[in-house]
Amino acid sequence: MMEETDREAVATAVQRVAGMLQRPDQLDKVEQYRRREARKKASVEARLKAAIQSQLDGVRTGLSQLHNALNDVKDIQQSLADVSKDWRQSINTIENLKDVKDAVVQHSQLAAAVENLKNIFSVPEIVRETQDLIEQGEFLQAHRKLMDLECSRDGLMYEQYRMDSKNTHDMTLIKLYFGDMEKLSEELGKQLWMVLQRSLVTVRRDPTLLVSVVRIIEREEKIDRRMLDRKKQTGFIPSGRPKKWKEKMFNILDRTVTTRIEGTQADTRESDKMWLVRHLEIIRKYVLDDLLVAKNLMVQCFPPHYDIFKKLLTMYHQALSTRMQELASEDLEANEIVSLLTWVLNTYTSAEMMGNLELAPEVDINTLQPLISQNVVSDLLDTYMSTLTSNIIAWLRKALETDKKDWIKETEPEADQDGFYQTTLPAIVFQMFEQNLQVAAQISEDLKTKVLLLCLQQMNSFLSRYKDEAQLYKEEHLRNRQHPHCYVQYMIAVINNCQTFKESIVSLKRKYLKNETDEGVSVCQPSMDLMLDTIAKDGCSSLLDEVFLDLEPHLSDLLTKKWLMGSNAVDTICVTVEDYFNDFAKIKKPYKKKMTFEAHRRVVVEYIRAIMQKRISFKNAEERKEGGERMIKEAEQFRFLFRKLASGFGEDSYGHCDCIVALAEVIKLTDPSLLYLEISTLVSKYPDIRDDHIVALLTVRGDTSREMKQTIIETLEQGPTQINPNYVPIFKDIIVPSLNVTKLLK
Repeated sequence: MMEETDREAVATAVQRVAGMLQRPDQLDKVEQYRRREARKKASVEARLKAAIQSQLDGVRTGLSQLHNALNDVKDIQQSLADVSKDWRQSINTIENLKDVKDAVVQHSQLAAAVENLKNIFSVPEIVRETQDLIEQGEFLQAHRKLMDLECSRDGLMYEQYRMDSKNTHDMTLIKLYFGDMEKLSEELGKQLWMVLQRSLVTVRRDPTLLVSVVRIIEREEKIDRRMLDRKKQTGFIPSGRPKKWKEKMFNILDRTVTTRIEGTQADTRESDKMWLVRHLEIIRKYVLDDLLVAKNLMVQCFPPHYDIFKKLLTMYHQALSTRMQELASEDLEANEIVSLLTWVLNTYTSAEMMGNLELAPEVDINTLQPLISQNVVSDLLDTYMSTLTSNIIAWLRKALETDKKDWIKETEPEADQDGFYQTTLPAIVFQMFEQNLQVAAQISEDLKTKVLLLCLQQMNSFLSRYKDEAQLYKEEHLRNRQHPHCYVQYMIAVINNCQTFKESIVSLKRKYLKNETDEGVSVCQPSMDLMLDTIAKDGCSSLLDEVFLDLEPHLSDLLTKKWLMGSNAVDTICVTVEDYFNDFAKIKKPYKKKMTFEAHRRVVVEYIRAIMQKRISFKNAEERKEGGERMIKEAEQFRFLFRKLASGFGEDSYGHCDCIVALAEVIKLTDPSLLYLEISTLVSKYPDIRDDHIVALLTVRGDTSREMKQTIIETLEQGPTQINPNYVPIFKDIIVPSLNVTKLLK
């Protein structure tokens, strides 16, 4: 092993020397390297010697201490042997002292009996005095005497227990003798509990009394602890201990708080519809007042370690939680659910109650547990939403029924500040929505959004019924146009209501919806707008149907022999339309504008239909010229009329009249060879014109041969037709009496 170590040392030394002498100039420093290594070696050897010397000194000291310990063990062994010898010799002596020991015990008992003799004989008197003090309300003094009596009884019972723990007869005798004392204890306890039950009143009127009660309870707690400690040592504990009056005190306070919360319900649903609101408001006031009294006054009457305010706060919170759970389990109506949830979720933590600044910082609303669980809240909200859904459906149905009754009145509907006819339906509907949303907003933002979505969903269904009722209203009128008397006016009101509904929906969303991109609402909005536009469009169409029913006799006179000879049918048509549109001025602008455009289109379409019905066939060029010029003149009459009706709309609402002019130009054309060119121009401007229309038009001219008609039709069919995407069809709905073009060509 040593040889291997030597070899490793030599190898290490060689490696170090090789590292030092890598360059020729380092050979000059060999002597310097040798001296440095010698110094290092000397230093290491010195440290080794010192370490070895230190180890040797430690070993020497240890051996010395072991030697001393051995001597000490031998001395102790000898001492123990001497003690054992002395103990064996004294056993007999101890047994001889047993009589002395018994005499000492007997002397001690007799001394205690003599000491308590006076108290024992005075027990009945002390009991009477204590009873009087309790009745006088001198609780501290009464308790002092009660403590003396208990001390005498406990001392006697303890001595008896020490002498003979199995002698139950003597124990029972002592207990019977002090039986009245136990009754006094119970009576005093009742008086203390009565004071504690009225503690919130007592602390304001007579705080000293409450302090006395707390001091008595503290005394009893100390006695309980002392008796329990003695029981651990001796196994003896007096009858009636521990009293646990402190625990009873908190139980009394807890029951008092619970009773106070439950006792605030003065009414029932049968006697007062607002019973729950009244009940919750009384609870709020009582709890806030009680906690302020506890914080400002009661804490001064209790020791700090009682932490009385925190315990009372916990009791009130638990009592409130229990009461709210009980209320939540009842069969509450929708408005009662709202009142309960508003109180639980908002009022309880608001500045009106637990968030009151006077309760801070002892009450931190952020640390308060919820009064009712989230599951109960969810169940209540589900019940509320279900009830609200049923109520909204019923309210909307009733509102619509009421509005329908107005439609058959003999008097015109009311007008708004701008003079537009309206009914009270939108106001009633959205007032109802507004009220429910305001109520929901008191509970939470989430519920408010749900109620808004519910209102919009039900609005969708309601509008469908509204549309159906408006259609039935029209059909009923058509069966007897004399009834209802104000049909036109109320149909105008229905149309205007659609615009009011639109504006009210937007206003409602702006007011109650934070997130405009809410999926449910974004789905409802377009469908409602579409439905309202449909109802308004149907209403406008119904009114125009009313107009054209009156125009039918005059429209049937157009393009007839009578018309050619000088009929005033168009004058009558214009006067009738203008007269109706004087009433239609009560329609709000968006729908009135569309209605004016549609009226213009329908008048033109009916005029063209009269042409296509081939009521007249011109015999010569003079008639064609006269008829064409008359058509152009009447087109100008229509243009003038609708320019007047559309004033203020800012758009061309009378362009359809150009179609009549274009047809008139075809009819009055004097050179038949130019017919193809004229008709091709007509087709390019009005691409929905069909072959049968062209044939009917040529038939009205009266000078076109079958071959020419066929040539024109065939040539036109070969040409491309491009339709302007903004083009409004005119000829699409015009049916020529004979649908067989081939037959017409013949």
